[in-house]
Amino acid sequence: MNYLIVGLGNIGSEYADTRHNIGFMVADELVKQAGASFSLLKLAYYSEFKQRGHNVTVIKPTTYMNLSGKAVNYYMQQCKVPIQNVLVIVDDLAIPFGSLRMKPKGSSAGHNGLKSIEQLCGGQVYPRLRFGIGDNYPKGRQVDYVLGPFDKEEQVELPALIDHSVKMIQSFVNIGIELTMTNLNTK
Repeated sequence: MNYLIVGLGNIGSEYADTRHNIGFMVADELVKQAGASFSLLKLAYYSEFKQRGHNVTVIKPTTYMNLSGKAVNYYMQQCKVPIQNVLVIVDDLAIPFGSLRMKPKGSSAGHNGLKSIEQLCGGQVYPRLRFGIGDNYPKGRQVDYVLGPFDKEEQVELPALIDHSVKMIQSFVNIGIELTMTNLNTK
């Protein structure tokens, strides 16, 4: 069985440790724990490894967030991955920092990366791992907030949350989305 794990983010050092790049951070840790590494290929940083007999492809699109669907669609086709075996790791303003929630489908909720995936990959029915970043920003400052770094208190908790996210992804590949949601979703 083939799986495609997609960490959403923006390329460039100015985005490296921002809330909007949590998908990249989780993908980096997943690949590191698998003993693999990324290579720059068409539309994305690309890695692959085997996990319990499954072929796992991990990408970090280099298209910038708003065009992520282009890379996702390309690698779905290249790696012959059905939409139910695609897992998108995404920052989510609608849930508090520290919450990690896997869902089998859902709307983009205004997230441009998810909008692009919906448009280019056939709708809203694809799994996603929502990494809560909270909405602790003044009115009209959403862009600054998501493109800003995690605050000091959040940075202390980040390694454990990223590690839990990796466990959720490994579980998704090993036992499927339903049991993963039951066993590992937080808050």
